[in-house]
Amino acid sequence: MIFVVATVLASGVSTVSAQNEFAEITRLQKLNAHVSGIRSMADGEHYTVSTDEGILRFRYDSDTPGERLLPVGAPKVTDYAFSPDEQTILLASGATPIYRRSYTTTYYLVRDGKVTPALPDARAPRDASFSPDGKKIAYSDHNDLYVCDLEQASTLRITEDGEWNAVINGTTDWVYEEEFGATRAYAFSPDGRRLAYLRFDEREVPSMEMMRYEGKLYNRAFSFKYPKAGERNSVVSLWVFDLQTGQREHIDTGSETDQYIPRIGFTPDGRLWFFRLNRRQNKFEMIVCEPHGAQRTAYSEGAQQYVERVDDGTITFVDKDRFIVRQEGHTGYMHLYLYSIRRGVLAQLTKGPWEVTRVVGTDGKRVWFLSTETSPLRRNLYSVGLDGKGKRRLTSEEGFYTVAPSCGMKYFLTTFTNARTPNRIFVCNHAGETVRTLADSRELAAALVASNRPVKEFFTFATERGDSLNAYIIKPRNFDPSKRYPVLLTQYSGPGSQSVQDRWMLDWEDALVDKGYIVVCADGRGTGFRGETFKKSTYGRLGALETEDQLSFARYMAAQPYVDPARIGIYGWSYGGFMALSCALKGHGLFKMAIAVAPVTSWRFYDTIYTEIYNGLPQYNAAGYDDYSPLNFARMLDDRRTRLLLIHGTADDNVHFQHTAEMARIFNRIGKRFDMMVYPDQNHSMRPDATQAVRQKMVDYTLEHL
Repeated sequence: MIFVVATVLASGVSTVSAQNEFAEITRLQKLNAHVSGIRSMADGEHYTVSTDEGILRFRYDSDTPGERLLPVGAPKVTDYAFSPDEQTILLASGATPIYRRSYTTTYYLVRDGKVTPALPDARAPRDASFSPDGKKIAYSDHNDLYVCDLEQASTLRITEDGEWNAVINGTTDWVYEEEFGATRAYAFSPDGRRLAYLRFDEREVPSMEMMRYEGKLYNRAFSFKYPKAGERNSVVSLWVFDLQTGQREHIDTGSETDQYIPRIGFTPDGRLWFFRLNRRQNKFEMIVCEPHGAQRTAYSEGAQQYVERVDDGTITFVDKDRFIVRQEGHTGYMHLYLYSIRRGVLAQLTKGPWEVTRVVGTDGKRVWFLSTETSPLRRNLYSVGLDGKGKRRLTSEEGFYTVAPSCGMKYFLTTFTNARTPNRIFVCNHAGETVRTLADSRELAAALVASNRPVKEFFTFATERGDSLNAYIIKPRNFDPSKRYPVLLTQYSGPGSQSVQDRWMLDWEDALVDKGYIVVCADGRGTGFRGETFKKSTYGRLGALETEDQLSFARYMAAQPYVDPARIGIYGWSYGGFMALSCALKGHGLFKMAIAVAPVTSWRFYDTIYTEIYNGLPQYNAAGYDDYSPLNFARMLDDRRTRLLLIHGTADDNVHFQHTAEMARIFNRIGKRFDMMVYPDQNHSMRPDATQAVRQKMVDYTLEHL
């Protein structure tokens, strides 16, 4: 625990009780209403949530107490899923993390008020799910795929060659998990007879050694396969196993082995499909496997630079032939199109200089979606017919909506927020009419009013090059424009990201606002939701334009009459750390202080999928990797005027500690002064132990040096 001694800054603001004020922000964060583990029941009339009391079932249309679905004393819920007949719950309890999304757990079956072990033969199971008939459970264990027959109380081992750092069956490797956002790499056919799965051969992928200390006498190295930009990826193959005959079939995914297969599945009528993406990630296809071995390219998309990373929302099946595609290649904005497997494009469903951010659901006649139509900073819910006609806006307030739909789109839960309003959660019907209020963060709203909490103000500014950028500013209480204030720039700046949003949130920077600092943020070129041209302008030269824009923003703020130009700082984490460090080095003393947490210092050190989609392969774009790497312009740091803090966790499997270590090596060699804070055995998010400590450290450092 860090204690702050009483000091007085040049502005006359005392640092006493900074820790208490940060604790208050944490308390307020916890008061913001949310609903966890939402699952719609098949009838579309009921839904379930997970709480400290277990799993509760509610009606959408009536405000009645929830029905407890777990018996007293049931294991704590980590995750859960219903069997297709909804009579049995597959309950995951406990989690031993592997990487960001992956973990092993213990599975239980809950039926008729009884809890029994689900997978008695499993050692360290993960990614378990019911078969479509509910009679089987597929799962992964030590890189092999298994199917447990619940009626026969037997387990079938589907694969035999799984081995750590060698072969993975049915789950994804590190880079697929991190960048394609999925861990399960298998799918049942609708009749439950066939099981399709991906096999990752990662034997030729270079290994990364990450040191673990854990307070032990002898530290140990944790070795895992991590493909860095330009290096070898796993060779991924697609297989189908027939659970009745035991036959295994290798599916032809094309002659190119150095490619990606981000998703697999079956059409509603049982045809296998898979996504195929080339190594450069500028050609995407959905392939449908017809009976008797024929294959059909049901959808394809190409781009000069890259096709936006695919996910579960890229394609949404409507029925056995029609599907909805979300893509930006046709108009330069992300929009929806209706396709037929056999006939190709049927209709453009949305159009305009705005973006569809998510497909919420479809009932076969209309599609519900979130978009930026009113502002890039906001999200509203709309629906439109599958002929592209009859578009309706279903949300009324100006701000940021998130949506959890019911089956069949009869109802949906929506969470609304804006800069002034913490979360309000409603049940609405398919037409967007409010049925009832679930939560309104009333206690938090009252606390914000009572404390006169400062509110984000949004604005745009033009850089010296004439680019218009979205930004926000948070001013301290009792702001006096005749005075001059220190300013902290907070940003992320990564491709397709967005930090300037009209939604309520607090973080460590708000503790600085309470101490008399101004906090500002701007989304520079390369960030998302303003069209393809704006987003892809940074392609092939990561860090070039983004750094220019943050420096322009700092100069813009320095020119404001209420800003002390000698007291401007910048902060960022991950890609934002890369940017904070780049700005500190290239700012020529513009920044008095910079904090870079888990910064990328060379894109040559980062993974294939993320880096190559935005920067190309280093074999063909060496300048894009080297010309903007902080390692190569470390000498530009003006350490007499800029106080720099590097922060990193030694167990960061994402942006490896190597990044900060190599930066420190160069600074030390050339005699540059800097500060450094290391968190042993903490990952990229500073978990499991240091999430609060690192934020308090940044508060303290800013108060001392800005």
